[in-house]
Amino acid sequence: MHRSASRLTRILACAAVPVMLVVAGCSSDSGDKSDADGSSSSPSAAPSPKVAAAKYSGLPDACATIGAKTVGSLVPKVKTKAGTSGKSSDIDTRGSCSWNGLDDKGVKGSQYRWLDVSLMRYDSDATLGSGDKRAGEYYAKEVAGAQGTAGAKSLKSVATAGVGDQATLVTYTLKKTDEDFAYATVVARAENVVITLTYNGAGYAGAKSPSPADLTKNAEKAAKEAVAAVAAGSEDAAGSGDAPGAGEGSEAAS
Repeated sequence: MHRSASRLTRILACAAVPVMLVVAGCSSDSGDKSDADGSSSSPSAAPSPKVAAAKYSGLPDACATIGAKTVGSLVPKVKTKAGTSGKSSDIDTRGSCSWNGLDDKGVKGSQYRWLDVSLMRYDSDATLGSGDKRAGEYYAKEVAGAQGTAGAKSLKSVATAGVGDQATLVTYTLKKTDEDFAYATVVARAENVVITLTYNGAGYAGAKSPSPADLTKNAEKAAKEAVAAVAAGSEDAAGSGDAPGAGEGSEAAS
C-alpha cells in the first residue's frame, strides 16, 4: 500500500512538469514577439497621393485677352474700349470682362452688340484630381449651361478645332426686349483653364438682326485670341515630376 502511494505521487509530479513548461513557454514567446516587432500597436502611415502639377498657376487680365482692334470690329461704337471687369475675389483663379455698344443709324436702324469673356483656372489637388481633369469637368458644365439656355431656339452645338485643347461652339436665337437676339458662345479648355466667350447682337428700329452664323466666325476669332493670351500671360508652373496639388479653383459665380 505504501509503495503504491509513493508511485502515484511520482506520476502526478511528473505530469505537472510539462504543463508548467508549456505555460511558461507561451508567455515567453508572446513577450519576445512583441519586443522584437516593436510596432504591433503602431499601424504604418499610408503614403500621400500625388497628382501632376497644373500648367498654369495664374491668369492674365481678362480685359487684355482680346485686342482693341478685334473689340472694335466686333462691337461698333463700343462704350468702354478697355472693357468692364467683373468682380473677382481671386484674380489668379477667375476673371471676366465685357464690352457692349450700339451703332445708331437713325431711321436706318441700329445694331447692338455684346461681347464677354470669362476665365476659370483650376489647381491640381491630391483629393480632387489634376488641374486638367477639374478644368475638363467645369468645361462640360459650361457647355451644358449654354446648351440649356431657357427660351433658346434653333440651337446648334458643334466641336470646334484649333481653339485650345478642346472647344465647343453653341449657337442659338433668343427673344429679348421684343427683339430677336443671335448668340454664339465658344467654350474652350486650355490645359487647366476654361475660357467661355459669348458674342451676341440684335437689330433695332427696323434693322435686321444678325444670324448666329454671322457671329460665329468673329466669336471663334476672339476665343482664339483669349486662349493665346492665357498661354502668354499665365505663369508656366509645369515641373519635371509629380507634385502634390494645393489650392482649389472654385466655380465662377453666376
